[in-house]
Amino acid sequence: MRLNRTRRSLLPRILLGLVAAFVLIQLVPYGRAHSNPPVTATPAWSDPDTKALFARACADCHSHATVWPWYSNVAPVSWLLTRHVEEGRSKFNASVPGFGREAHEAAKQVESGRMPDRSYLPLHPEARLSAAERTQLAEGLALTFGRDEDRGEQDGN
Repeated sequence: MRLNRTRRSLLPRILLGLVAAFVLIQLVPYGRAHSNPPVTATPAWSDPDTKALFARACADCHSHATVWPWYSNVAPVSWLLTRHVEEGRSKFNASVPGFGREAHEAAKQVESGRMPDRSYLPLHPEARLSAAERTQLAEGLALTFGRDEDRGEQDGN
């Protein structure tokens, strides 16, 4: 009987502690200064369908056209989203000259199913690609940005 009371009195304290921790992490400044820098380059897309599929499934993380949803302002989700976008833009960004150090790998990433990232899909169902769309996007990205194999041939390998 006494153990039951102890558990019941402990539960509100734990809940209060969790709420307090949630409120306190909102004070961490990282993850809420969302910015979409100016677009300084635009790809010569292979076709309009590739551009549309890219906008639907890739642009939030791989361009300066990121749509920041309301939950991107709530920690700790804001931290995760900001990190994903920063990482995505650093590898491949369709809005900057040269398009990033891994632009030539974009087709392979889509073709293999590694992109769009699985963590992105639950809240962005529009980014789910059918097998035909995946193939079409991969082919369009290869035509637009090249392939990893093409890069090896250019380097003389």
